[in-house]
Amino acid sequence: MAWRGCVLRWAREDMISTATRGNRFTLNTQQRCSFRKAAKDTKTKKGVIEETGPSHTEPSEGLIHKRGASPPVDPSVAYTPPRSFGRLVKPLVFTVGFTACSFGTAAIWQYESLKSRVQSYFDEVRADWLEKLRPQKQGDLRKWINQWWNSLSEGQRTVTGIIAANAVVFCCWRVPSLQRSMIKYFTSNPASKTLCFPMLLSTFSHYSFFHMAANMYVLWSFSSSIVSMLGREQFMAVYVSAGVISTMFSYVCKTASGRLGPSLGASGAIMTVLAAVCTKMPEAKLAIIFLPMYAFSAGNALKAIVAMDTAGLVLGWRYFDHAAHLGGAIFGIWYIMYGHELIWKNREPLVKVWHDLRTKGPGGGGNGGTGPL
Repeated sequence: MAWRGCVLRWAREDMISTATRGNRFTLNTQQRCSFRKAAKDTKTKKGVIEETGPSHTEPSEGLIHKRGASPPVDPSVAYTPPRSFGRLVKPLVFTVGFTACSFGTAAIWQYESLKSRVQSYFDEVRADWLEKLRPQKQGDLRKWINQWWNSLSEGQRTVTGIIAANAVVFCCWRVPSLQRSMIKYFTSNPASKTLCFPMLLSTFSHYSFFHMAANMYVLWSFSSSIVSMLGREQFMAVYVSAGVISTMFSYVCKTASGRLGPSLGASGAIMTVLAAVCTKMPEAKLAIIFLPMYAFSAGNALKAIVAMDTAGLVLGWRYFDHAAHLGGAIFGIWYIMYGHELIWKNREPLVKVWHDLRTKGPGGGGNGGTGPL
């Protein structure tokens, strides 16, 4: 593959993106989680005892520290419970259930895609025939868009939807009336009341434009390789599952260390993509985009990234969410080595059940064979 000079496009900006769970960049905060008793002035007057009621508690109003603009922590949204691994049981169940549903949906999606491929082929042939009969329009915008879309690889077309979703969420961060909801649902924080949905939604959330641009550039660069390896359905299952799994890993490490704080971004899922590609093709030559003359193997690049995130996790570096990055990388390595065999290649029973339901339902095709293997 022609990787040199462009494929590992984790230049400084990409190292920043892959070095953070969505560059958690700084949404990995040093949030003060203590509560402070308000002072009460207790004075006794002659014959009167002034009763001192329970002290009022006010959460400290720290800001999310980030290089560049960052959303403030809303005290009404922030919540600091006691440090307890018991709070992580629900996120763990959500992680397992969501991952299972993702791969099950991907298997059914692939079945439906294969089933409709023949019909789509004839539809395309008829559309091409009608296009030739119809007079051509000069400067037709739709035609130009179709030509651009058809020039993309399957992987690039697959990640276009992911990039669009990230762009929409980025715009939502700019709406003042949505700030409270964005912090609540689009940043993952083990100290928050809402734990499960942010595990997925924060994977599509970026507050900084540079953060989003760097992450999406890396995803675009590796999209053709990862989709050609896994197929679009399996890739989507791996990507969304990686976002949730890397966040779960971050939850555990934050709870264990006591360094609670919000994080956001796609870097955890992107680390899974990078780790999967580098594990599958360890001898591929990569280069940093700004330094194309210095080439190195994909295997060595993966080792360097894992070593950096491990050091950051052990030494307590707080600039990035190293735990989420490390969790994403571990999941990517595990999936290529074992997960594909254990999960994807054993999807036939589910596909057969779906096939039986489809053929017995309205418009079913009678007694057909089993689904795709």
